[in-house]
Amino acid sequence: MYNPSHHEEKDLATLHALMRAHPLGTWVTMGAQGLVANHVPFMVDTSRGEFGTLRCHVARANPMWREYAKASAPSLVIFQGANAYISPSWYPSKHVDGKAVPTWNYATVHVHGQPQVTEDKAELLELVSQLTSVHEGGQRVPWKVSDAPADYIDKLLGAIIGIHIPITSIQGKWKVSQNHPRGNKLGIVAGLATRDRPDDPGMADMIQRFIEPKP
Repeated sequence: MYNPSHHEEKDLATLHALMRAHPLGTWVTMGAQGLVANHVPFMVDTSRGEFGTLRCHVARANPMWREYAKASAPSLVIFQGANAYISPSWYPSKHVDGKAVPTWNYATVHVHGQPQVTEDKAELLELVSQLTSVHEGGQRVPWKVSDAPADYIDKLLGAIIGIHIPITSIQGKWKVSQNHPRGNKLGIVAGLATRDRPDDPGMADMIQRFIEPKP
């Protein structure tokens, strides 16, 4: 992706944090008919590999896993963080010289790697149990895989394929107005606070990170 140096985010912990906060990745592979995109919830295992390893599962009926397994081709997973329309009316500088236009702020992580397949039921059970534990954590009474009948779970495990993607490269792009003067950043944060869009608070937090202390 196009990634100017002032938008590039290199801190691996920051990249992993966005991936955990927005785990539904857009997974792009090469299929028999060309590029194929699927939307899959991922976990990132930071203990495996230089940049970590992505883990997920897909339906056995989904042809994508057979196609990329045959092609042995690398794939791309995109994690999209907070994004927001930015109005030029929020810039103090606009009211001085009028030299301002709208833009769109966003944060995203692109991950590349060669997918690996597992059909081992014990490993699949551990995978779905961990995924469930992560996302049930906020529930008042968390649901567990063991709450369902064992034979039912065993049948469902036979209908999925486990995926590991050791990360070979990772890119982060934080287009969050960090190249604007301090006054404009403060104006954007204030402007975002006047709206009621789901991603606005998250974007405001990202911009705050780049606001220098007042001299």
